Amino acid sequence: MFVSSLSRLTSLWLAAVVFSLSLVAVPARADIGAYIVIDARNGAVIDQKNATRKWYPASLTKMMTAYVTFKAIREGRATLNSAVVQSKNSIAEPPSKMGFKVGTRFTVDTALKIILIKSANDVAVALGEAISGSEAKFIAEMNAEARRLGMSNTRFTNPHGLPDNGQVTTARDMAILAMALRRDFPESRDFYKHPGIRFGKKTLRSANREFLLRVPGANGMKTGYICNSGYNVASSVTRRGRTLIAVILGAGSGLERTAFAREVFDKGFKKGSGGQKVTSLTGSSGNPPANGYCRRNKSPGAKGYMARFDMENKSGGGFLFFKDPNGKKTKKVDESGFTLSNGKPDWAKILDRTLGPRRVAYRPLQVSLGKPTSAPKAGGSSGLQDLTASAEDVPVPVANPYRRAQSEIRQKLQQTANAGAANAPTQAGAIPTEPEAGDSTAAAPGSIFRKGLDFSVPVPAPSPRK
Repeated sequence: MFVSSLSRLTSLWLAAVVFSLSLVAVPARADIGAYIVIDARNGAVIDQKNATRKWYPASLTKMMTAYVTFKAIREGRATLNSAVVQSKNSIAEPPSKMGFKVGTRFTVDTALKIILIKSANDVAVALGEAISGSEAKFIAEMNAEARRLGMSNTRFTNPHGLPDNGQVTTARDMAILAMALRRDFPESRDFYKHPGIRFGKKTLRSANREFLLRVPGANGMKTGYICNSGYNVASSVTRRGRTLIAVILGAGSGLERTAFAREVFDKGFKKGSGGQKVTSLTGSSGNPPANGYCRRNKSPGAKGYMARFDMENKSGGGFLFFKDPNGKKTKKVDESGFTLSNGKPDWAKILDRTLGPRRVAYRPLQVSLGKPTSAPKAGGSSGLQDLTASAEDVPVPVANPYRRAQSEIRQKLQQTANAGAANAPTQAGAIPTEPEAGDSTAAAPGSIFRKGLDFSVPVPAPSPRK
């Protein structure tokens, strides 16, 4: 009896030890939701996973905003010097945004650089209004182009990619769009290859900058993020005269999407370009992720990055054990090579070892408002025609009900806050303070920006159910 009990206790202890070791061996790490790698010349599929699963595009949407704009220029409806006007409708968009005052005029050229590098949501709407006469008409053009290009699982409801569960795409569809943007409008390549912009004294970095500065041959294209999509990117790389395009959806962090892109490009250039074409992938292999995707698919952290993407693969003392992506074997990770003396991750070294050292110096593209000459020919009288109009006369296209409700709620909250501040007792001799960063009504002296709305860090809002 005693031996039997001892045996059972020993078995339980061993099981507990094995379970504990398994937790160390398989750390939680983010997964990529879907991806595809294609040859930009002929659309041959080099690698893919869940390429036809529906997903939220986030700011990859702005590639279609740019495509429709370039087409309007080619058709003579606009020029790069045509005027874009910041309207009350466009300024109502949440960050990331430029925050120009209502009535500010700038060129189509400036707008394209801002949306493709800085990814400003307010400028994307203002550009759409200028090209088509209203946001709604521009969205209709976006969807028409998607159908024409064969993006069979894509539907656009806005020109920027902010949360809307009705706005969906697939990795396959975004690859078709990226390929068409490069092929149909070669001039577009000068807009999305830059790691940042400089506007006045402000320097605004692209979320794709480390990829562009570190990965050999990197030359585009666009990143995106909302909570329901995770971190997305459409990337392009040219090596030895051959260009590949990769679309990655649903990474757990910006570094993971960039490191994964580097990895699939390195592998892709070792393969040929024969076989199945991207257009031959048909149907839908699944629905978009449930709300709150970013909270379930978290960043893998420094150790996870190095276990998965370290190009040096060094081993030494102080090891942790990880399974490889296929779960077939383990490899050792030496923490000492990417940890500071205080025990925190050395992210500079992690970037060097997962993406490679910087090969290109960071030089932001200088951008200004430009000198707009005329309004685009957006369907005759529906376009913005009067360039001398006052700010109050700027056309205000009808916003969609969801955004209008958001704007009204923000205005009521601001009015309540202002009333409370006006009635609050003040201390004797107190010095009046400047408006808080969230005060969207005050503007800095001589500034074209509305205080509190310019260059804000993106904070994704909950996605509406439609």
